[in-house]
Order: sequence, then C-alpha cells, then structure tokens
Amino acid sequence: MKLHWQILVALGLGIKRNWHIFLALLGGVAAGIFFPFQAGEPTAFHDFMFLIGQGFIRLIQMVVIPLVVSAIIVGIASMGDSKQLGKIGLKMVLYYTFVTVTAVIIGLSMAFIIKPGESLQPFINKQEQTAVQEKVAQVENNKSNVSNLILNMLPGSSLTNPDADNQSETKLVQIIIAVIIFGCAFAFIGDINRPVVSFFESVFAATMKVTDWLMVVAMPGIFSLTFYAVSKGGLETIKELWVYVVAVLLGLAIQLFVTYPLILKLFSKIKTTALYSAVAEAMMVAFGTASSSATLPVTIACCERRAGISSKICSFVLPLGATMNMDGTALFQSLAVVCIAQAYDVHLSFLSIILIGVLSIIASSASAGIPSAGLITLALIVQGSLGLSIEQVAPIYVLIFAIDRILDMFRTVVNVTSDTVVASIIASGEGELDYDLLGNQEVWKEVV
Repeated sequence: MKLHWQILVALGLGIKRNWHIFLALLGGVAAGIFFPFQAGEPTAFHDFMFLIGQGFIRLIQMVVIPLVVSAIIVGIASMGDSKQLGKIGLKMVLYYTFVTVTAVIIGLSMAFIIKPGESLQPFINKQEQTAVQEKVAQVENNKSNVSNLILNMLPGSSLTNPDADNQSETKLVQIIIAVIIFGCAFAFIGDINRPVVSFFESVFAATMKVTDWLMVVAMPGIFSLTFYAVSKGGLETIKELWVYVVAVLLGLAIQLFVTYPLILKLFSKIKTTALYSAVAEAMMVAFGTASSSATLPVTIACCERRAGISSKICSFVLPLGATMNMDGTALFQSLAVVCIAQAYDVHLSFLSIILIGVLSIIASSASAGIPSAGLITLALIVQGSLGLSIEQVAPIYVLIFAIDRILDMFRTVVNVTSDTVVASIIASGEGELDYDLLGNQEVWKEVV
C-alpha cells in the first residue's frame, strides 16, 4: 500500500473511532468562548458543567487500583507460562525495560528543558496553587529522611509507622510493591496459580471493559471539562497548551528516530529504514486507532510477512509487548506529571523525580492497550509521587485530558514501533529473522 493511502487509512480510522472525542473537544471550546464566566464568577450552568466534569474524573479514579493490580499480576504471572523460552523471555524483559527507562529519561528531560507547565501558571487560582504547594511541601518533608521514605514504601509499614497512615502516596507505592512481589510468586509456583491468576484475568478484563465504557461515554465529560476550562480562562488557556504539545511530540520523535535506531544499530544488523518500511501499516493503524491491542493483529502480520520475524518470536514477544511495553505512554506520563508540578510552581526534589520515573514505568506497564488508558494510570503517578488527588490538580488535568486524544495517537505509534524493534532484535539474536525477506520489498505481502 502506497504511503499516501496508508495516511488516509490512518486518518480515517482515527476519525471513525474518535469522532465523539473530537466533537466534544471542539464543542467545549466553542461553548466556553460564547458563555464565559460572568464578571469572573461562574454561573449556575457553569457549576452544573463542573459537576459533570468532576463526576467523570471520579469515575476515572474508580478504575485505577483494580486496573493496576490486575494488570501487574496477570502480566508477571504470564511470564511464568513461558519458562521454556527462558533466554528469550529474559531478553524481552531486559529490552522492554531498557527502552521504557530511556523513554522516561527523555520525558523528564523534555519537561525540565522546555518547562511546559510554566506557561499554564497564569490560569491557576492562587489559593489552589498555595494549597497544592503546601500539600506537596508536606510530602517532600516526609521524603527528606531516606530511611523513613524506604520504610514507608515497604508493604505493611503503615502498621508500624502511624505517620504512614496519612500518606496516600506511600500507601499506593506499598500496594504496587506488594502486588509485584505476589505476581512474581504466582509466576514461580506454576500451574497451581491458575485459580488466582484467572480471577485477576477476569478483573483485568472487566476493568478494561469499564475503561472502554468510560471512553465511549466520555463525550459529556470531555465537553464539560473543556467548556469549564475555556469559560474560566478563555481561549488562551487552550492556546498555551502548544508548549506542552511540542514537548510531548518532540520527546516521542526522539524516541522514535534516535533511540530505536541506536538500539537497532547496537544490538543487531537491522536497518531502521527497512524495519520501519516493513511495519509502516502497523504504525498507521496504531495512529488511527490509538490502541496497541487493536493494532496487534496488523503488527503480527507485518512482522511475519514483511519484517521476516519468525512466528515463534512474534507469538510470544508482540502480545506481551502490546499489553506491557508502553514506553510512549511512560514518556508522556513522566512529562505530564512534571508539567502539572510546574503549573502549580512546585519545586520537585531529586527523590520525587526518581519516584515519578519509577511510577511512570510501572503505571505505563499497567495501562490497558486501549485509547487514553494512560490518562487513567496518570492519576496513580500524581498521587503516588506528589501526594495529590486528581481533583486537586483538576484545572491542569482537564487541559491534558482535552488535548490527549491527538497525542495518544502519536504515542501509540511509538508503543507499537517499540514492540516491533524489540521483537526484531530478539529474532536477529536467536537466528529467527529472515534478512532476505526484510530487505526485499517486492515479495512483501499485503497486510492492510
């Protein structure tokens, strides 16, 4: 398929799947312009829209914990089902971890170099800004003692440390650490884990379904959130997001055009241009659907029929990558959290920055492979690293949510491309890659 047809297919899929999101965003902006605050104060209608928007945010928060817990346990436990692949599984984990850590470093670097949150400071109420600063300062003080910080993060520490009971950020980290430990235990005990793992598979499937429902009914929520933000701050509020958009897109571009080519050059003899040409359809479908899970069949077809990757590697590496390897999402989340802190003029300590990075890696791996799932687990990072709920930073979260659907399409391209890069490197190292097929476009089969 020619490139221009690929682009049209991607745009068509994106509009078809996400038309209600785009319509809600545009409608919210237009309504906010025509019905601004009266004398700087909201009307009863604005309060009603605020209620709807906050209700939508509450629903998002509802699914965070069950999604993260079930995703981590199912993901880690499933690794135990493929112990016979030993070396391949270890390579996959190492490569996926490496590209995700690199993505987080890039995201944090873009946030501190470009500083997208500073342009949003004028749109934050001073009282809200002060309240957030005081809350984060309290959390930062609790982190000043490294020994206490480590102890408070360990599961069960709230039983021996009364101060930890009031620290929601440490409780979340405790939950995550406990879940990872038990997930590893389930992976090691073999088939006897099936009843429990099956339970969490059901929880994960149900949570993904609830998330999907939330995205389907997101139209009134996004309309209300966007309307209230524009009514309060004017069109300038949306315009100032361009710095944040540039920061995210630049970070994703570095990951796509610098990180992956370097990894391919260091760990294989695969040409980046050849691989990207082979998986171009998968990248386009990823852009259109904003879903790595929906793109998976196309990704597998591209890798087997064009990239020359064996079915053995594709069937193991790509499905796990589509559910657990989300380095584009990790990049966005780490950048977004720092952007939120900057908007409230919060100065982050080194430990907080490290915690943001670690939680971004975990939260991105626990994100469902469906549109905007990264926004849901973003709440986990904000609370776990800054000690803040989404309601407390709602003005900035609203703006990030409003523009996210477009950015989600770009970061899904990075997520899917990352899977193909790792699969190709592993296949190359295991002698499971057909270089003749990869380098001969004339014999490639149609995929889309």
